Amino acid sequence: MKRQKFRYNPQTLSYEKVELSTKERILRSLLVIAPAVVLGFCFYLVFSSFFKSAHEVSLERELAMLEQEMAEVSEQLTLMTAVQDDLEKRDNEIYRVVFNAEPFPEHMRELGTGGMDEYAELKGYNHSNRIIEQRQQLKALEKRIYAQSISFDEVIALAKEKEKMLASMPAIQPVSNEDLTRVASGYGLRIDPIYKTKKMHWGLDFTADVGTNVYATGNGTVVEVETKMWGYGKSIVIDHGFGYRSRYAHLSAFDVKKGDKVMRGQIIGKVGSTGKSTGPHLHYEIEKNGTKINPVHFFHSDISADQYERLLEMANNANQSFD
Repeated sequence: MKRQKFRYNPQTLSYEKVELSTKERILRSLLVIAPAVVLGFCFYLVFSSFFKSAHEVSLERELAMLEQEMAEVSEQLTLMTAVQDDLEKRDNEIYRVVFNAEPFPEHMRELGTGGMDEYAELKGYNHSNRIIEQRQQLKALEKRIYAQSISFDEVIALAKEKEKMLASMPAIQPVSNEDLTRVASGYGLRIDPIYKTKKMHWGLDFTADVGTNVYATGNGTVVEVETKMWGYGKSIVIDHGFGYRSRYAHLSAFDVKKGDKVMRGQIIGKVGSTGKSTGPHLHYEIEKNGTKINPVHFFHSDISADQYERLLEMANNANQSFD
C-alpha cells in the first residue's frame, strides 16, 4: 500500500496531504529511469565492443567465404588464360602452318566493346577494384575464346579441304607393278624411238601386256576421252582439282567416259599401243597448274621407300622412250 505523505501547515496549524504536480511526477520518474537507461547503454557499448551478435558472426563467415571464392576465381582465371595462350600459340605455330594458312589476326582476339563504363554499379565497395578486375579479365577471356572458336572453324574447314586434296592428288601407280621392273622410260630428255633424236619425254612409260588394267591415281573427274591416230592414241585425262591433272595414253580400251567421277584405284582403261607407240605400254603424265611435272615423285601411297628408290633408278637409266 502506497504511503501517504503529509506536510504541516503553520497557517492552519494542521497537517495536510502532500499532492505532487504532473511536472513533479514526470521529473521524479525521469530521475528513476534515466540512470537505468544510461547504465543499460553503457552495458550495450561494453558488450558490443567485446562480443559479436549472431548476425554479425554470420555476416563475417559469409564474407570470408566470398573472399575465398574470389581468390579461387582469380586462380581459375589465371589458369584458363594460360591454357588460352597455349591454344593460340598452337593455332598459329602448328595448325595453321600445317595447312599453309596465315596466322589468325591478333586484332580479332582483342575485340573492343566501346567506351561505356559498364562496371559503374560495382564501384563504392570494399572489394570493388578486385571484382572489377576479375570482370575485365573474364570478359577479355570470353572474347579470346570466341575468336579462337572462329579460328578453329577455319582450321577444320582447311583440314577437310586438305583431306579432300590428299584423296584427289595423284598418288599411286597407274599400273599394278609390285616389283617395279617394267618402267621403260622416265621423265626428261630421252631418245625418240622413231626419230632417234633427243626430245623431252613428259611422263613415265610402264610396259605391260595389252589389256592390263589402268587405274585412276586419284579422285577426280574425267575431262578428256580421246582417240587419235598419232600422238597419244587412245588417252584419258582426269582433272583432280587443286591444279592437278593426270593423263593416261596409248590405251587399247576405255572403261570410263567424259564427265564420269572416278575414285583413286578405279579401273579407267586398258594398256595398249595406240598412237605414236613402238610397243604395248602406258604413257603417264601429271600436270600441276598447267605445267607438266615428274610423276615419279607422286608414288608415295602404295610403294615402300626401297621400291621408290629402285623406281627412281630405273626411270633415270632409261635412255629411249616407247613413244
